Amino acid sequence: MLTIALPKGRIAEETLAIFSQLFGEGFEFESRKLILETGGFRFLNVRNQDVPTYVEYGAADLGVVGLDVITEKQLDIVDLLDLGLGRCKVAIGIPDDQELDWSRPDIRVATKMVNIAKNYFASKAVGVEVIKLYGSIELAPLVGLADAIVDIVETGTTMRENGLKVAEDIMDSSAHLIANKNSFYAKKEEILDLYGKIKAVIDSKSA
Repeated sequence: MLTIALPKGRIAEETLAIFSQLFGEGFEFESRKLILETGGFRFLNVRNQDVPTYVEYGAADLGVVGLDVITEKQLDIVDLLDLGLGRCKVAIGIPDDQELDWSRPDIRVATKMVNIAKNYFASKAVGVEVIKLYGSIELAPLVGLADAIVDIVETGTTMRENGLKVAEDIMDSSAHLIANKNSFYAKKEEILDLYGKIKAVIDSKSA
């Protein structure tokens, strides 16, 4: 039996819909249930940010999580397949009425994604102070905590509603199928068989 960690919400529902399409039965978490066992699989319903941790430490053989989370966590896992679900961008946001001078020595950037932000600005040889926040990132420039933010952008509506605009895109992200390294070798045939079936569904949708 393969154990698969899924992020709570829409991505889990869309992933389970793929399994329903593949195996011809309903795959759906009951209300408030954190474990679903059906069709020869065990699914774990966990927070998005925790999916790679469950996979890296072997509590789950496989997981589905955004590329932004994989990149931020820098964990030692196998990245198997881009599922194309939950497409978004990681972007820099600034107030509508401002333009940032990246040559300034005192720029502060607020974000949940500290590693992504630091690596991006380092690659541009831009010196910034990165401030770690856990939520309501858009508030930081509005109250003078930061000059800019680095955050997930899907439609841009949240930024616009808070008087912000996208200044630069850092990376594209979507949900990926990942595997624990030990599981990938111990259960390679089983994992690759599932990988092939899921890939066929993804390819058929994009054809």
